Amino acid sequence: MGDDGDPAELVSAFLSGNGLPVREMGRTATQFHPTGAGTPCGAALYVSAAAGCVMAGGPVGAPSPVPGIPDVVAVVHTHRGPSESSPSVMGACAMSTGDSGGSAGGASPDGWRLGPWRDSWSRAEHAAAVSAVRAAIGRGDVYQVNVVGHASAPYTGDPGPALARVAGLPGARYGGVLSGDGWALATASPETLVEIRGGRIITRPIKGTRPATAAGRAELLASAKERAEHVMIVDLERNDLARLGAGAVRVDELFAVRRWCGLWQAESVVSAPLDQPVDLADVLRALCPGGSVTGAPKRAALAEIARLEPVGRGVGMGALGWVGPDHLDLGLSIRTAAVDGERAHLWAGGGITIDSDPLAEVEEAAAKAAPMRAALAGP
Repeated sequence: MGDDGDPAELVSAFLSGNGLPVREMGRTATQFHPTGAGTPCGAALYVSAAAGCVMAGGPVGAPSPVPGIPDVVAVVHTHRGPSESSPSVMGACAMSTGDSGGSAGGASPDGWRLGPWRDSWSRAEHAAAVSAVRAAIGRGDVYQVNVVGHASAPYTGDPGPALARVAGLPGARYGGVLSGDGWALATASPETLVEIRGGRIITRPIKGTRPATAAGRAELLASAKERAEHVMIVDLERNDLARLGAGAVRVDELFAVRRWCGLWQAESVVSAPLDQPVDLADVLRALCPGGSVTGAPKRAALAEIARLEPVGRGVGMGALGWVGPDHLDLGLSIRTAAVDGERAHLWAGGGITIDSDPLAEVEEAAAKAAPMRAALAGP
């Protein structure tokens, strides 16, 4: 697949051309789908944060620190014959939104060893970015912006077991590994970007974090700041679903507390019936990038992100999941790590409102990154 064109349309056309009914999603639950040998059983789909920005019509921002990883990857799997127990790969596509910067090299066959982490910004620079967002909110430019930092570390050896540890972190609704030529990524995301199942479209935004203790839970539930931040993104996601022309959008659950590793996080469930079938391309344009990792209004928040973040989000804050013949289930690629031929990479951040404390936001991002750093370091 080439580099030009709308990523949402290109991936939709590719999957449709390989036999998946992505042009009429929402109607597929009532259709018959063949399951004989050679027929498609679904596709793994990954969309980078940069590709999501292109879909939303916003600025892409700083270059990705992992340019060897494509911005969109789709791998179609097919049913095998009766004597074969697992799907086979039918076809794959990959595209980039910019210069790929060359291919990545291979890993050393020696034992796994992770070197020291190098952060994209210092604690003071991170705190200054939070203060800059608060100033933008004070001017009326935005209501909320999610700011994200990047860290990388050199490694030697086979990264496979380390990435499997990341994917196996407790609380991951989307735990898995996707790899290509000279690169791999692993996600332990707890957050649903978009799910389509049984004629209904669903998103589960997460906003609000505290340590997973009794006191942390009580503090999260009592925090007016966290609740305001959360409700703002719920309203944004309601608007994103309404853009698809779906039926009445409703909030099925508001500010429910869930656990991811050693953290409590607040999650809501927003859904709508799909009274009319929708194209996967339209779904991606409406939901990407996810509101909980951008802010509100979305395009204004993307402009602030492009202005403030010194390193691109790469595989972080994008989408990763499965497109089946009768459903779609994409996780937001938070709590996600990647490796190229030389370094391991991860991203973490948080939503900033007018009431955010810069140093507290720095600590929250560090708390989100800590389980991934530990998983990558070793058992």
